[in-house]
Amino acid sequence: MTETIASGRAGSAHVDDQPRPGRWLALAVLVLAVLLVGVDATVLGLATPFLSEDLQPSGTQLLWIGDIYSFVIAGLLVSMGSLGDRIGRKKLLLIGSVAFGAMSVLAAYAMSPEMMIVARALQGVAGATLMPSTLALIRNLFHDPKERSLAIGIWGAMASAGMAVGPVLGGFLLGHFWWGSVFLINLPVMALLVVVGAKVIPESRNPDPGPWDIPSVVLALVGMVGVVYAVKEAAVEGYRWDIAVAAVVGVLALFVFVRRQLTLASPLLNMKLFHHRGFSGAVLADLLTILGLSGLVFFLSQFLQMVQQRSPLNAGLVELPAAVGAVGAGLAAGWVARRLSVRIVVAGGLAMVGLSLVGCTTLHADTGTAAMCVILFVVGVGAGFSFTVTADVILSSVPKEEAGAASAVSETAYELGAALGIALLGSIVTGIYRDFATPPGVPEGSADAARESLGGAVETSGQLPADQASALLSAAQDSFVDGVDVAAGVGAVVLLGAAAAAWFLLRGQELADSPAEAEAADLPAAEAPRG
Repeated sequence: MTETIASGRAGSAHVDDQPRPGRWLALAVLVLAVLLVGVDATVLGLATPFLSEDLQPSGTQLLWIGDIYSFVIAGLLVSMGSLGDRIGRKKLLLIGSVAFGAMSVLAAYAMSPEMMIVARALQGVAGATLMPSTLALIRNLFHDPKERSLAIGIWGAMASAGMAVGPVLGGFLLGHFWWGSVFLINLPVMALLVVVGAKVIPESRNPDPGPWDIPSVVLALVGMVGVVYAVKEAAVEGYRWDIAVAAVVGVLALFVFVRRQLTLASPLLNMKLFHHRGFSGAVLADLLTILGLSGLVFFLSQFLQMVQQRSPLNAGLVELPAAVGAVGAGLAAGWVARRLSVRIVVAGGLAMVGLSLVGCTTLHADTGTAAMCVILFVVGVGAGFSFTVTADVILSSVPKEEAGAASAVSETAYELGAALGIALLGSIVTGIYRDFATPPGVPEGSADAARESLGGAVETSGQLPADQASALLSAAQDSFVDGVDVAAGVGAVVLLGAAAAAWFLLRGQELADSPAEAEAADLPAAEAPRG
């Protein structure tokens, strides 16, 4: 009976897994969505100093502007990935692209910190539909494992390209227009994606998905947002009863969510996916990597512009080597992993990033451009190898009918890591920054305003006499650099720990070389061919 099931599935796969015509053109359209998200992620960092001067957010509001997108998207990714499996991944991708463009307009014309936070939250709702849909569609477009590895490499390379284009394009825009223009660059990409994608992307969905469980959607959202909010607030404010309540509610909601998935006939997330050691190891590696990197990345643009006094365009060019390294490594990652091993490539990539962060602990106002570029290039190469191979492992570990849910888990780890990284490492930077001593002669009111954020210090110093302004700005910059150095050290420890975990969890994990091997890997243990 087992062999009959296996051969039946193999026969069906033989028919279904023929190369799809036009798959590379469809991929070209899909990666536009990835480019859109990549550009959006990096231009916000460049725009932060200008946004701070215009909207005058407090330090806490500035952190919310930076991480509310990740909070919301982390809470909704699993739900949206499962929804795409049900209603159609193409349909969800196109709807989400239109919504993302509309919310970009809202963010561009935000008139207050509160309005910007709301706009970023709504962008998170729309963004939750994009990344899982693109990866799931790639899983269904490319059945040959080698082609799929290349497609995932291109997918990752375009994400890195978006991060490269974002600072350069954003720097140009910020040099000629107001800060809201960096959000409007999403519109032409979105329009091209929708118009062309509607014609060339084939629809795919789970043929027997079952109902979309609304209570599970609510539990996932409440759980993820509650836990991440509690971590963020506790890191900044310390213990408060409302923070404890948020933590308890979040953990309880996630516990009930998991229990509910185990009892549903058609769960929002199949918890049995985590029984696959390669799947679980890849997800954990992604989460820890982003956690270690994100806090540093969020404050890097502020360091370059407000400590080293670079122009936005110059800052974007300094960050460019990271994306160049990630693009090259991402395109080569599948080939290298097949010739070495998955765990060597992933663990080695994470170790490269961790050691680069060790180098970042020595950053100071006089750090040269060459040193910055070398460090960031190595970060990009390590991250490109790691993220591309873990994405391949995650997609290859599940049947294509569950590609949306699996992709959502991968992206949830990414976004949760980003939110936690900004919350924890960002809070370290903020906490150390706020402790700088008031220079002699500077009014206490001006010093308090400067302690809210480095952008606030720049603005406040412009209202003081020259000697006081110089002393206040220098003290603020030195304190900010101290915070970034400590955060980089913590990030390095996290990344090196992630490398060690990947080395053990990905032991024996290999990428398939043929559709037949991939189909065998898709089979649950009870159905796998024997003998």
